[in-house]
Amino acid sequence: MSTVSDTGARPTARPERSAARRLLRWWPVGLFALLFVLPYSAVGIPGLLDGPVGSAGSLQLLALCLLYGALATGYDLLLGRTGLLSFGHALYFAAGSYATNTMMQEAGLPFGLSAVLGLVFGIALALLLGSVSLRVTGIGFSMVTLAFAQAAAILVSRDPGGFTGGEEGRAVAAGPLPAGLVGIEHTATLYWITLAFLVLTLAVVHWTTHSPTGRVWEGIKENERRVEVLGLRPYGFKLVAFTVASGLAALGGIVHLLLTGGSTPHTTSSEFTLSLLVMVVLGGSGTRWGPMLGGILYTWADQRLGDLAGSAAVAGLPAVLRVPLSQPLFLLGVLFVVVVGVLPGGLAALPDRVRAARTARRGRGDAGGGDREGESAQDGSGPGTGDTSAASAVRPSSASAASTDADADVKERQTS
Repeated sequence: MSTVSDTGARPTARPERSAARRLLRWWPVGLFALLFVLPYSAVGIPGLLDGPVGSAGSLQLLALCLLYGALATGYDLLLGRTGLLSFGHALYFAAGSYATNTMMQEAGLPFGLSAVLGLVFGIALALLLGSVSLRVTGIGFSMVTLAFAQAAAILVSRDPGGFTGGEEGRAVAAGPLPAGLVGIEHTATLYWITLAFLVLTLAVVHWTTHSPTGRVWEGIKENERRVEVLGLRPYGFKLVAFTVASGLAALGGIVHLLLTGGSTPHTTSSEFTLSLLVMVVLGGSGTRWGPMLGGILYTWADQRLGDLAGSAAVAGLPAVLRVPLSQPLFLLGVLFVVVVGVLPGGLAALPDRVRAARTARRGRGDAGGGDREGESAQDGSGPGTGDTSAASAVRPSSASAASTDADADVKERQTS
């Protein structure tokens, strides 16, 4: 009876599960809709943000988190999708920022035109340096990109012609900027611009990776020699990936210029690229949402752990604990080691690991139920025992009849 009722309930449960799965597919739309309306919220999140979500300080922090989430997603186009480890990705981020700032202040151009020219400059620089860097592969490619980035960092610090501001950077002038982008009262506008940049980056990465070119990138990552055997030239495809990722970085540099109000030499350093690498590994390389999650978590921790390191709670600890805990980089390193050790595939692998654990638990439960049914059958208890005994009662008679027929056949052969 229980079997019939269970089978009858299954058809009604399956449509409910399929409907729930269809709804879950639309969770990104709900998430970005929520992010869009955050500036209108006055809710406070103690421990995560200093003030209400819609305050200027909280929106500034959230905008930086979204910006670096987008940058990590674009960088993963090289690392996780094509298998190219670049140590010079910060160069193109800084190129977009410094070029746009220079166009506004030196040429007196408006922000819109300066941003377009800064983006074009970043893409052209990526094409030029990428065509040289991609002549080598493996660790050689990584070293060449690092050399170009270090050369750019030295050039910025030397401040040739007063264009870069040297080690202090260069603040953006308020004159060429639109009035809606200047002032603390327009922080929400900058937040929405950053959110739009994140959506654009996710769309570009998703579209390119699911295109025929993206499939070739996947083949290059797995086995570049096999792609060559198929008659394709990996160099051209890698240059496209390099240019797209660098162009997104240059656009991110322009958004960063608006958020921070200037161009900083820190964005030209190799540490900046290493931070992007940590973000990608933390979230999950080669996944759709992992780099974005890693960038958001890393940026939030970088901003908030500094407050924790200087808090009174840490200051009251013994020197053995106070000294390491007062260093935000130490706390970030510990967080990175813990996440990588517990989740080798990054944060994006967490749902799959939870799903696998549930499946394994259900499998153990079904196996335990089957063992109990087998034991009850061997003991002669449980439903269907009478049928089993009846079958066992019939089997000896049938066996004896078969043996009698066999003896008769033998006797007939002997007499003949």
